[in-house]
Amino acid sequence: MIRSLVWDAGGTLFDTYPAVARSFQRVLQAWGHSVSQERILQLCRRSTDHCMTVLSQDLGLEKARLHEDFKACYAAVSSEAQEPFPGVVDLCAWVCDHDGQNFVITHRRRDSLLDLLRAHGMSNYFTDWITADDEHPRKPDPATFEVLIQRHHLDRQATLAIGDREIDMLAAQAAALRTCFFGDDPLSVPVDFAITDFAQLQEILPRVWDA
Repeated sequence: MIRSLVWDAGGTLFDTYPAVARSFQRVLQAWGHSVSQERILQLCRRSTDHCMTVLSQDLGLEKARLHEDFKACYAAVSSEAQEPFPGVVDLCAWVCDHDGQNFVITHRRRDSLLDLLRAHGMSNYFTDWITADDEHPRKPDPATFEVLIQRHHLDRQATLAIGDREIDMLAAQAAALRTCFFGDDPLSVPVDFAITDFAQLQEILPRVWDA
């Protein structure tokens, strides 16, 4: 039975990938390069750092400069323009209404996460979050999950981790949590639930909720 949800942020709670891809495209175009949004999205779904590494190698660019220019371009994108996926807000509210807790574990900086939550009126739905500012090892290392588990005395088998990347699933599984994969990318690890929209999870949760 489930009592708590641990969410990834970008690509899971919020549809951030289009803004990230457009920011990369603007920077590359300013340098005279053209890369399709599809290609950038494919790279970003592994991680933003992976995208920077591959693009800098393929195009002969300095990664540090690409990082700085991308960071400045992406910072200009408003949080309001990066909306929650359909059904996310209602699902977070449902968890709180049924005496559960929502958490976030993300590679984003804290200010970036909090801006997104505030912009969409979601701050009160979350008990706690762990971000890049906490300087724990990145997923798929389970360290951030272990910190959250110990801090809030979470029951591992009553905690569901939700993410859109395989590294989210690997980190959660290494911490012995239950897993829900969001998206239609190929996955090489078994998960407890696989969904392509949050209406599906809204149907699943009442059946597995610890009332």
